[in-house]
Amino acid sequence: MEFFDPQRVAAFPELSLASGAIKGWDRRNPYYFSLLESVAKHYKVNLDTPFQELPPEVRQVLLHGSGEEEIRFAYTMESGSFAGKKVTRKHPFEGIVGNMERRYRETDSAAVREELARYRSLQPCPECQGTRLRGEARHVRLGENDRALAIYEVGRMTLRESQAYFEQLTLRGAKAGIAEKVVREIAARLKFLNDVGLNYLSLDRSAETLSGGEAQRIRLASQIGSGLTGVMYVLDEPSIGLHQRDNDRLIETLKHLRDLGNSVIVVEHDEDMVRAADYVVDMGPGAGIHGGQVVAQGTPAEVEASEASLTGQYISGRRQIPVPQKRTRLGEMPDPQVIRIENARGNNLRGVTVEIPVGLLTCVTGVSGSGKSTLVNDTLYAAAARTIYRAHEEPAPHDAIEGIEHFDKVINVDQSPIGRTPRSDRRRC
Repeated sequence: MEFFDPQRVAAFPELSLASGAIKGWDRRNPYYFSLLESVAKHYKVNLDTPFQELPPEVRQVLLHGSGEEEIRFAYTMESGSFAGKKVTRKHPFEGIVGNMERRYRETDSAAVREELARYRSLQPCPECQGTRLRGEARHVRLGENDRALAIYEVGRMTLRESQAYFEQLTLRGAKAGIAEKVVREIAARLKFLNDVGLNYLSLDRSAETLSGGEAQRIRLASQIGSGLTGVMYVLDEPSIGLHQRDNDRLIETLKHLRDLGNSVIVVEHDEDMVRAADYVVDMGPGAGIHGGQVVAQGTPAEVEASEASLTGQYISGRRQIPVPQKRTRLGEMPDPQVIRIENARGNNLRGVTVEIPVGLLTCVTGVSGSGKSTLVNDTLYAAAARTIYRAHEEPAPHDAIEGIEHFDKVINVDQSPIGRTPRSDRRRC
């Protein structure tokens, strides 16, 4: 369940309330700051004191409200015949968190909800303990005797373990007749997911934590599981972001879709994908205004033999991109500097400690789901943005990051849409 996280609300406790410990409630926002001034006056504290040094009971009131205790607030009228005049009213303080909860609940503005959502975090529901099931459902068990498991216990297994469990699941009597088709279908769906290389995921994994390659292969597995035939599938560069091992699995998945009786049309640059195709159409001869023609078409071997095809020339080896004779290495740099990430453990990361050189082009590689995006985007970028820009995004769990002081700016170029359509993304910038 989502809640307004006090640690995100008071994201910079080393600062004072006046200088920005809580974004939007400092001196730059006269209305909200006047509320804090009234609370500070009532409890006799200084708003220039760092938030973390305020008395615990005052921090509690500031975040969660004064309960039934009334505080005298001074307001400046902004409109009407009394504009500019000050009035005083005495009432309890709802608290900063309470204020955000009320505004989030009552607003009709998507922009306001998006802004306030930055202060929300997830926590297990105290009633179901994160299982997302009612009490009655949590007591339902699958299987017989000592192999009987609750639904949420099966959901926490990896897909490999889940498939093995359902393939060995035996039921007796009327239960077997009722569950036979359902169990067979579940096992088949799990097999499709394992076949595309997702055996390390679990069914209770949140969709927002999946990488782009993982989400793509889940969609492909669902299409295989649907068993549709006579369908034309069009994929635009599906191999982008995939490790070579995952690329091979993707190709096998696309072949499976073809073998079911479908047409699969893929826009690609990847050599393995081109070689695996039944038919290739090579566009060119150049890019932009220099393209727009079909320069070769046929089997991969026919395109490879075509002198007019730039793709064929590179696949055959007639043209090559030479490997540089000399490359810059960290040890060759005078006084090399590094960014050191210690004990990163978000999502799939297992206590990773890594050093990234400053001043070089560094590529982080690995199979899909190995933690590349978690390490770079969710850990390093989030921590750098928090340090440099005082951003509110919480970095993935880690112990420390050293070396951010070498930078005064950080820019994240990701795949999120830059407009109202998902077809526009920052990769095209």
